[in-house]
Amino acid sequence: MDGVSFTAKQGEVTALIGESGGGKSTAAKLAARFWDVNKGTVTVGGVDVKTVDPEELLKAYSIVFQDVTLFNNTVMENIRIGKVGATDEEVLRVARQAQCDEFVEKLPNGYNTVIGENGSMLSGGERQRISIARAMLKDAPIVIMDEATASLDAENETEVQRALSALIQNKTVLIIAHRMRTVDGAEKIVVLQGGKVAEQGTPKELKAKGGIYAKMLELQSTGA
Repeated sequence: MDGVSFTAKQGEVTALIGESGGGKSTAAKLAARFWDVNKGTVTVGGVDVKTVDPEELLKAYSIVFQDVTLFNNTVMENIRIGKVGATDEEVLRVARQAQCDEFVEKLPNGYNTVIGENGSMLSGGERQRISIARAMLKDAPIVIMDEATASLDAENETEVQRALSALIQNKTVLIIAHRMRTVDGAEKIVVLQGGKVAEQGTPKELKAKGGIYAKMLELQSTGA
């Protein structure tokens, strides 16, 4: 990545879009300090993340990726990972918000059902909702999402989108977006191409500009 500069404002959704290999995932990983930049700075609230202990920094982030890591334990304990010592009531509250009730009530022991290695008993959409509930329980001020709905069918996607809407309220959100309809609700769009910022602005501004974002929008609506 070269000369990439943008601000994800507090309380807003900033969407990173662009072709595969354009630098979207790299930008998200640098934001959470999975890697360090070798020039330039990444700051959170004006503080250079390189000066913050990675473990401390991660307390400020909830991260929802497409690949969910689940453990061979109950649904309840898989959600509780989001916050050590959370009460059952807290876990159940976020599970409801994340639309988990609908599939958990069909499991043999409800929230006390052991779900197998990496959630092998569950569908992709169900695993995603557990991951979102976990992020809600953590309640960190910054949310990074590698678009969590990209691999889901329409029915599951609607449920997960609902859960995501609850998760991101009043948070600073950085979303790696693959589907254009996801980004329509974003306050800001950053188009990355070849490791550089090709365009940035509001969805309305970029539609009017008729550049890369407008073309991607057109292609996806034609495809749909």
